[in-house]
Amino acid sequence: MKKLIMVFMLMFSVTIFAQKIQNQTVDAACGKCIFKLKSDKGCAMAVKIDGKIYHVEGLDKKTFGDAHAADGYCKMMKKAVVSGEIKKDRFYATSFKYVD
Repeated sequence: MKKLIMVFMLMFSVTIFAQKIQNQTVDAACGKCIFKLKSDKGCAMAVKIDGKIYHVEGLDKKTFGDAHAADGYCKMMKKAVVSGEIKKDRFYATSFKYVD
């Protein structure tokens, strides 16, 4: 019985502390310029997943393109297909690709 309780607690804690995202289409843009996050001091990629905005970690900035180009992520919101994990209010991406 103790083992069953421990397994349940472990599974429950994993779902609370880390949420896996697999090939989900999300809104992607600059947290400061587009999503208007007051806590941001500079331009950085953020995604909106299930109504909540998360900063993107784990990928090189070059992945997102030129932030301040005419079609850059500081100028417009785009759709992206992403995979990764949400931990501690951050999205740790393993893949990120813009879609039309």
